[in-house]
Amino acid sequence: MGETFLELKGIKKSFGGVKALRGVDLTVNKGEIHCLAGENGCGKSTLIKVISGAHAADEGEVRIEGKLMQNFSPIDAIRMGVQVIYQDFAIFPNLTVAENIAMNRALESGRKRMDWKESRKLAVGAMEQIGARIDPDALVERLSVAHKQMVAICRAILGEARLLILDEPTTALTAKEVESLFAVLKKLKAKGIAIMIVTHKIDEIFEIADRLTILRNGENAASGDIGEFDRPAFIKHMTGREILETKYRPENPDREEILRVEGLTRRGAFENVSFALNRGDVLGITGLLGSGRGEIGEALFGLAPAESGRIFLHGKEIRIRSVGDAAAHRFAYVPEDRLTQGLFLERSISDNIAAASVRSYFRHGRLQHGAIYDAVVGWIRKISIAAPSPAPPARTLSGGNQQKVVIAKWLNTDPALLILNGPTVGVDVGAKADIHQLLHQLAQSGVGVIVISDDLSELVQNCNQIILMRSGRIGLELESAETDEAALSGMLNGKVRKEGS
Repeated sequence: MGETFLELKGIKKSFGGVKALRGVDLTVNKGEIHCLAGENGCGKSTLIKVISGAHAADEGEVRIEGKLMQNFSPIDAIRMGVQVIYQDFAIFPNLTVAENIAMNRALESGRKRMDWKESRKLAVGAMEQIGARIDPDALVERLSVAHKQMVAICRAILGEARLLILDEPTTALTAKEVESLFAVLKKLKAKGIAIMIVTHKIDEIFEIADRLTILRNGENAASGDIGEFDRPAFIKHMTGREILETKYRPENPDREEILRVEGLTRRGAFENVSFALNRGDVLGITGLLGSGRGEIGEALFGLAPAESGRIFLHGKEIRIRSVGDAAAHRFAYVPEDRLTQGLFLERSISDNIAAASVRSYFRHGRLQHGAIYDAVVGWIRKISIAAPSPAPPARTLSGGNQQKVVIAKWLNTDPALLILNGPTVGVDVGAKADIHQLLHQLAQSGVGVIVISDDLSELVQNCNQIILMRSGRIGLELESAETDEAALSGMLNGKVRKEGS
């Protein structure tokens, strides 16, 4: 075990009578990668803010290299080497890569003018340390999410980071980008920098972590070396319940056809896509970025309709030329970005759930508020949305509960087909299990369910049929019983082929 850099003892923090932290202990050592895990609302974000000086703890001790930190501010924390990279990266989109990386160093120097040559040199040097290849003169707004993250890491290195905290760093990254990020973090670890990753993604935790601390309801649930945990133990500590990770199987082998697609084509997006979806099926669609996986969902919902091909619903040919056509045939679509596309964040839970079906609540020209209330309360109970009532704004909910509200909105339309794009992105283990169970129940009840995702474990465990897209065409079709996550990953990257293909 390395030398201790950060030590927290008995940290308590309340907001208006709500106890966010109830006596948390945490130790992070130099030259280690420590994962802080827990479901949404467990206190992870509050703890980060205590460590960074943004929040003062009500009780407890914060020690950095043995020094007791009292009444310290974010500037004090930075001076002690604590650097936090939040999900928005806190970078300037209208400035160049070099300007963003060197900005803090320039501010510390007290200069009134930026030394462009020196800034570029500093930025290139920082990028060389982590092996990042980014044009120092490029505007940050034009970078990918992964490159923006690298800019934030380089800025932290120039700030002489000794503890680097990353908040949900892989939420918007592809598998290859996650691999590159982890390679960078291992380089920093080898230099003796303490690294703390805040996440709830099990596979990534077991891949990267040396040690682990799990919070539940603002308290320590477990802590130790990663080797002391397996997946079932991790999930139980995190959620307080046992969640079985088994593959989904439809109950009835002889099932009626719900949806059939023949030769669906949209130039530049996908070509000659054909598949069938039967009662009980949960159909998964995956592929690398640009493969056409998401565009298929958009076409079926009329957001960007197919130019040719045929669509059959319960054996009858239908046309989807607009969202209105899709809604008329009771198609529902849960978008990948719930915050900008799925929710009215400032509106109540009730308004959000009723949004797609509000016309059905008019009687003789008057809106039936009582009927809406009853329906919303029913969905809150049925799919376990953690909310005291239908009244709070959607923005006050955790990510998992926000996603349940989006799903409830579409379930309230009594859909024939439910298409979900990235249904559990940013959702913790417990809420993810609830959503998956709900999808299985819907499929068994006769709702067609399509899941578009790059979460391979989600697909293998929760979809009985999987389509793998390559360059706009169906590359492979397989049953989840025939594969596992590792094999599917190999197929996705073209390294492994299904037998007979």
